[in-house]
Parts: sequence; C-alpha cells; structure tokens
Amino acid sequence: MSQGDIAHMLGIDRGYISNIENDKQNSTLATITKLAKAIKVLVDELLK
Repeated sequence: MSQGDIAHMLGIDRGYISNIENDKQNSTLATITKLAKAIKVLVDELLK
C-alpha cells in the first residue's frame, strides 16, 4: 500500500503522510487512529 493509497483512504494529502513517516510533522490522535485502521494495525504498534 502506497502513501497515496493511504492518503486517499484517509482523505488527507500524501505529503502529510510522508511528513509523519519521516518524523517531520506530528499527527493528531484522530489521524493516528484512522491510519492504524487503514493499515490494519493497533495504534500502539504505530507509536512504538
């Protein structure tokens, strides 16, 4: 699954996903929760 696919599923910009992934931007808990659902992992797995 690409950043573009995830961004489309969440209704956010692909660049925002990239910035989160590269630790250039923080995300809200709501976005983290949506992201976890989109990639089918638990929130705590994303925060490790």
